[in-house]
Amino acid sequence: MSGQRYTLEAIVLHWAQAIVVIWLLWLGWTMVDLPKGAERSAAYGLHKSLGLLALLLIIVRLAWRRGHQAPKLLATGWEAKLATAVHHALYALLFMAPLAGFLASSFTPFAIKFFGIELPKLGWPDETLNGAFKLAHVVFVWGLAGLIGLHIAGALKHLFKRDGTIQRMLPGGLFKN
Repeated sequence: MSGQRYTLEAIVLHWAQAIVVIWLLWLGWTMVDLPKGAERSAAYGLHKSLGLLALLLIIVRLAWRRGHQAPKLLATGWEAKLATAVHHALYALLFMAPLAGFLASSFTPFAIKFFGIELPKLGWPDETLNGAFKLAHVVFVWGLAGLIGLHIAGALKHLFKRDGTIQRMLPGGLFKN
């Protein structure tokens, strides 16, 4: 099974991305209900920093994947096709959602900070462009949330089947057969 496992680097990148994205989803859906003020501003600032971290992580993951082939799929037929399609869509939305968020923030009068470090913006204050990128961000995030749900459902299916698929992405061989 060792040749069938993902590398430690791929496992760490996967789980780091998962933690950041789940945190982003939770923060994004709760921060909008906060009253205007310091707490809401801090939540938005953290959301933007985590979003940029998520964008950086997916870029690193894509670069890693170019040089390191994933283990062969254990599934066949329609399950293999579905798994491949979901993974490709996940990678696309993991890139597009934070990029759209960054672009939306680029068309506001507010600074974009990455954990306190001000970054250059790619735009200027423009409500129309801000609104278009914000809408794209929301659409991509909802699509991502749906795909994450499908990905988790697939992982749980493999966990309960005990077919060896889930162990390939777990650190230290958790849930061994």
